[in-house]
Amino acid sequence: MTVGFIGLGNMGQGMVDNLLEKGADLTVFTRTQSKIEAMIDRGAKGATSVADLARSVDVVLVCLPDIRTSRDLLLGEDGVIANAKPGQIVVDHSTVDIATSRACAEAAELKGVHFLDAPISGGPGGAAGGTLAIMVGGNEDAFETAYEYLGKMGANVKLMGPSGAGTAMKLINQLLVGINTVAAAEAFALANSAGIDITAAADLLTVSWGNSVMAARSAPITATRDFANSAAPVRNLDKDMGIIKDLARDEGLSLELALKSYEMFHHMIEQGNTEHDIAGVLEIIEERSKN
Repeated sequence: MTVGFIGLGNMGQGMVDNLLEKGADLTVFTRTQSKIEAMIDRGAKGATSVADLARSVDVVLVCLPDIRTSRDLLLGEDGVIANAKPGQIVVDHSTVDIATSRACAEAAELKGVHFLDAPISGGPGGAAGGTLAIMVGGNEDAFETAYEYLGKMGANVKLMGPSGAGTAMKLINQLLVGINTVAAAEAFALANSAGIDITAAADLLTVSWGNSVMAARSAPITATRDFANSAAPVRNLDKDMGIIKDLARDEGLSLELALKSYEMFHHMIEQGNTEHDIAGVLEIIEERSKN
């Protein structure tokens, strides 16, 4: 089988690196021609457009930055699904809303195409290392076929249920990422106020109930205050928490911690710190604290 990949951003580049290094017959497309040429130099094929890629491979993988881009490239008149062939598999690794994933699945079904919503977690490091968690929604047979490629990019690949289940699971994960990042920032603000070294606090937390992945991740970044120009910028989590906010409204769910966390990340965006690391929410806590 052949595979195509659309989107060579912070996550997509590491994912295609693993596909190529692990023997996939790979075709790529992205808006930046130099990135396509770099992959061609390494042995991949280059497509001239989304439609060109969709028509030339058996499995199409996409990893895109936001809902609008996903809808345009997947559902547009000259997009992936419009140019897909019966029996083809289309996999969306983007973080979108459940409605978008279900709309893609319905459009694909009308063409006899299999659609999998398969968002990812693990950050750029997980993408580069091939250790991503990939949570998938859709048809089990299509999942088993696509696993040949998903397994080259992820160490934890799981079918969560029917269409939309992968996206729902990613939003559950992002809800916890957002809340735990804010909780860690509050803990480190308290540590600073009490004169406790953050690195020492983080070491103790590793053997305490208060530990979390986000606390462990945020500690060294917070200790050095290395917030600027992050590979995990707040704009990404702000987008995801915004989707959760809308989902809470639509489903009538009381997600108070999630909504407060979203408000704090969005305040970072309003301050112009879109590329700041998510751990930089510490600065919002400090700004709102009494001197």
